[in-house]
Amino acid sequence: MKRLFSNKLTKNKIAISVASLLVLGTGTAYGTYEGTKNTVNLTVDGKEQQIRTHADTVGDLLKDLKIDVRNEDRVTPKANTELTSDIDVVYDHAQSVQLTMGDERRTIWTTAKTVEQLIEEEEIDINEHDIIKPALSSKIEEGLKLDIKKAFQVKLNVAGKEKQVWATSTTVADFLKDQNIQLNDLDKVEPTLDHQLSKKDGAVTVTKVEKVTDVVEEPVAFAVKTEKASDLTKGKQEVIEPGEEGKKEKHYEVVMENGKEVSRKLLKEEIVKESKDRVVALGTKAEPQQVSTATVSRSNNSNGKEFYVSSTAYTASCNGCSGVTATGMNLRSNPNAKVIAVDPNVIPLGSKVHVEGYGYAIAADTGGAIKGNKIDVFFSDKSSAYRWGRKQVKIKVLD
Repeated sequence: MKRLFSNKLTKNKIAISVASLLVLGTGTAYGTYEGTKNTVNLTVDGKEQQIRTHADTVGDLLKDLKIDVRNEDRVTPKANTELTSDIDVVYDHAQSVQLTMGDERRTIWTTAKTVEQLIEEEEIDINEHDIIKPALSSKIEEGLKLDIKKAFQVKLNVAGKEKQVWATSTTVADFLKDQNIQLNDLDKVEPTLDHQLSKKDGAVTVTKVEKVTDVVEEPVAFAVKTEKASDLTKGKQEVIEPGEEGKKEKHYEVVMENGKEVSRKLLKEEIVKESKDRVVALGTKAEPQQVSTATVSRSNNSNGKEFYVSSTAYTASCNGCSGVTATGMNLRSNPNAKVIAVDPNVIPLGSKVHVEGYGYAIAADTGGAIKGNKIDVFFSDKSSAYRWGRKQVKIKVLD
C-alpha cells in the first residue's frame, strides 16, 4: 500500500513537472517573438506615434496599417526601404486642389501645407500685382479652389491724362472701380464697360463729358427812321433821337469733352432790353440854285429815276473807320445791313434805292471821295468788297 501511494505520488510529480515545462516554454517563445519587433517612429499627416512591427519595409508597414498609398502621396523614406529600429517614417497623403489660371483649369494633387508652398512646388511664376485667392498663407484643404489672375500692363487715359497701370482679366467696369475712377452718366468709355480685359487690350480711354448752359449777351441794333423836314435845306439832316441799342440773351446747351467744347445748341433767345430807334430829320426845303447842266442832271436823278453811277465798295473794319455811318447806323453791330454811301446833293440821305447787282439798300452814309454820280456799297467782309471792285452800275432811287 505504501509503495503504491509512493508510485502514484511520483507520477503526479512528473505530470506537474511536464506542465510546468510547457508553460515555461510558451512564455519564452512569446518573449522571443516580441523581442524581434522593430520600434518605428511614424508620422501620419503631422500626427506622431511610436509603434512596434515585424514589417520588413516601409511599404509593408503602411500596408499593415491599411494606409492606401497614392502615387501623389509623400512617403519618407521610400516604400522599399528596409525597416530598422528607431527609423523615422513620414507619410503625408495628397489632397486635390482645383486650379484656375486664365484659360487654364486643372486638378493638382499636392502634399503642400499652404497655398504658397503649392505655388512654389508647381513653379508658378507670380508677381506682386497678381490676384491670388485664397491668400498665400491659406492652408490646403481637400477640394480647395485656387484662382490666380495674372496681371498685365494697360494704358489708362482719363480726360487726356495717360498713365501705365496694372490690370487683371476683369471687366472694364471693375477695372475702373479698382482704379477709383468715378464715371458720370455722359462719360464715354472705350472699350465698353462690359468688355473683358486681356493682354491684347492696349489701353482703356475715359472721355469726361458734361453739358453746361452758356448765356451769351448780344446787342440788338437800333433801327434808323427818317422824317422829312420842310424847314431843313434838302440834303441836310438833323438827329432828333440818337437811338439806343437793346440787349438780348441767347441760352446755349454746350457739350464739353475733357474740358473742351465740342458742340453748341441754341435753347432759347430772349430780349432783356428793348432797343430805341434813331430818328433822323432829312431836309426837303429847296435851296435856290443857278440853273446849270449839272443841276439839271441831278434833278433828273430824283425820286423814281434810274441812272448809272460809278461804284466802289467798303467795309466797317478799314483803317480809321468807326463803323458808324453818317446817319448813325452801327455797321459792326449790323453786318447784314444793305447800305450805300452817296453824295447827298445827288441822292438824299435816307433814300431807299435799288443797286444793280447789290439789291435794295439805304443811302445812309457819305464819303470824302463820293462826289457826283458815285456810290460806295457796304460789305461786312473785305473779300466781298474786293470782289465787287470798281464798276458802272444802274441805280434807282425809290423814295
